[in-house]
Amino acid sequence: MARWEPNTRARLELAALELFVERGYDQTTVAEIAERAGLTKRTFFRYFADKREVLFGGQDVLVRLFTEGIAAAPEQATPLETIGAALEAGSVVFEQARRALSRKRQVIVADHRDLRERELLKATSLTETMREALRERGVPDTTANLASTVGSLAFTAAFERWIAPDGNPDFAALAGEALDELRKSVTELG
Repeated sequence: MARWEPNTRARLELAALELFVERGYDQTTVAEIAERAGLTKRTFFRYFADKREVLFGGQDVLVRLFTEGIAAAPEQATPLETIGAALEAGSVVFEQARRALSRKRQVIVADHRDLRERELLKATSLTETMREALRERGVPDTTANLASTVGSLAFTAAFERWIAPDGNPDFAALAGEALDELRKSVTELG
């Protein structure tokens, strides 16, 4: 087995998606994923706790990018502008080459209740990341809670638009548009 080739994580993710599409999520084992990637089961577990995590592997990167984006926002930025900086920082993860894979991933997640639950937990974690980073900037709790929730909604809307077959491949632009739409909606509720 070619254990020392580069991009081990990406190879495992691709192998898993291919197998989930071919055989179904429930019928695919970790051993089969590792074999498809040309790796060992042991190597798989160095990168992922279980096969569900293959579908949610970018979470740690998004947490870091969101936190860095909020910290780097201009001091005078409003909480929603700061959230916009976080979403823009996180947009680097959403490369054109990953759109088709992300579309497949979303179909797999949508078909399994436990995966949808896991996705909600991951989304809650991202919201909490933004909330804590806003608090670190001195944003009051209520405002940080609201802004991070709006940010999470904007992120979800942007992602759904990004994976659409005819969607805009520019995730940062989609996130900015979604944030603007939500800002206007909140104002209209006034």
